[in-house]
Amino acid sequence: MSQIALPLASGSSGPSRIVIGSANAHVADALARPESWPFHTAVLTGPARSGKSLFARWFGERGGQAIDEAHQLDEAAVFHRWNRAQESGTPLLIVAGEPPWTIALPDLRSRLGAALQLEIGLPDDAMAEELLYSFADERGLPLSAEAAAYLVPRAGRAWAELERLVAAIDRLSLERKAPATQSIWRAALEAVHGPEEPRLF
Repeated sequence: MSQIALPLASGSSGPSRIVIGSANAHVADALARPESWPFHTAVLTGPARSGKSLFARWFGERGGQAIDEAHQLDEAAVFHRWNRAQESGTPLLIVAGEPPWTIALPDLRSRLGAALQLEIGLPDDAMAEELLYSFADERGLPLSAEAAAYLVPRAGRAWAELERLVAAIDRLSLERKAPATQSIWRAALEAVHGPEEPRLF
């Protein structure tokens, strides 16, 4: 397991690193070699909170161009950005939401259909553990190996759910004015998933 640090300006908010693992290692590898992309273009999709915007920021810091949340933008504007990138020869990363991304504009659809398609998947157990540590570290929340061993088999695998789980642990610990122990871990799991722990074995 590894992480990519983002060279962000002082005072920047939000996560400052990307956890690399089973769900996104192929994305990191592809973004490091944009010279191999067809038409110098890649389309990145994936689940909510899976680090797509962080990848876009990282790629931009390395000299590429990135269009984040492209599925929410005017398609003609995205098409013009694609044309300008082709003219300049600058690699272009286009980030959208969860697939499939339905594109109405025929010219844009055909161009992006020929681009490199990258999709972030769901993390495996090892990556889920690293994500829990990373989310906890962003909050200044101590999370022990014992906590991870308890939480990982019981937690869902959606990125947003793992983030909400850590937020719930932090909130409950503050509310109870107590360090997070198994009773708080269990309560946090119930707060995120309901009384049924989805992956308990």
